[in-house]
Amino acid sequence: AMYARGMSTRDIQAFIDNLYGVDISPDYVSKVTDRVLEDVQEWQNRPLESVYPVAFFDAIRVKIRSGAAVKNMAVHLGIGVRTVFNGLKARGVEDILIAVTDGLKGMTEALETVYPQTLHQTCIVHLIRASTSFVSHKDRAAVCKELKPIYQAVDADAAERALERFGSTAMGKKYPAIIQIWERAWAQVIPFFQFPPEIRTLIYTTNSIEGLNRAIRKVIKTRTLFPSEDAARKLIYLAIRNYTETWTRASTKWSSAMPQFALLFGERFTNAME
Repeated sequence: AMYARGMSTRDIQAFIDNLYGVDISPDYVSKVTDRVLEDVQEWQNRPLESVYPVAFFDAIRVKIRSGAAVKNMAVHLGIGVRTVFNGLKARGVEDILIAVTDGLKGMTEALETVYPQTLHQTCIVHLIRASTSFVSHKDRAAVCKELKPIYQAVDADAAERALERFGSTAMGKKYPAIIQIWERAWAQVIPFFQFPPEIRTLIYTTNSIEGLNRAIRKVIKTRTLFPSEDAARKLIYLAIRNYTETWTRASTKWSSAMPQFALLFGERFTNAME
C-alpha cells in the first residue's frame, strides 16, 4: 500500500523502522512488491470487450535503467485498456469506432494498420491549449473567443471557413503559428464535425485519460529513474488500480449519445450492444 502511493523502497524501510523498530532492507521491500507482477501480467492480458465506441489513448514517459544506459521509454495508456493496437486485437478487440488522442505521433498510421475503419479524432481542448501556449496573457481571452467559431462550426466546410477568417483577424495576424497548428492537425480535427452534439461532448477532450495520467505521475514523481521495466510496470499498475477503484458509475452523457452512435455506425455499434 505504501509503495502504491509513491513511497520509495528506502522511504518504506525508514518508515517501518521508525514505526515498528523492525529493520528491513530496500531489497526486501522490492521483493515483496514484486509479488504484484503476476497480477500485472494477468491484468495486461485479460480479455477485453469486442467493440469500444470511444477509446482514449495517451502516453507518458519514464526513465528506466537498461544496463549501463538510461532509456526514456513511453508507457502507452488507454481508458479501460493498457497496451497498444496489435496487443488489443490479440486480446479480442475487434473494433474501435472513434479513437481520441492529444496529438500522439504515429497514432493515425498505427490505427489504420490494425483498425482501418476507426476514426481518429484529436482532442479539441489540446489544440486550444497548444494554440495559446505561446500567446501573451493579455491576448489569451481574445484568441480563445476567436477560435470558438472553428470548433463550434456545424460542419467541416464551415470550420475551414472559420479557420480562414481567424487568419484575417488581428489575433490571427499577430499569431500566425496558430493557423499552422490547426492545419497540421486538420485531418484529425474534421471527423469531429460529422457528429451531433451528443457525441461531440464525449470526444471533445481527453480529460478523462489526462486525469489518469495525473494520478500516475503523482505516484511516480519521486522516481527520477526506474531500475528496470518491471519496476515501472508494477508501480504504474498499482497507481492505475488505486485510481480506477473510484470508477463506479457510467458517464451521464452516454445515455443521450447511444442513439446517435446507433444511427451513425449501424451494426458496428448495435451488434456490440446485444
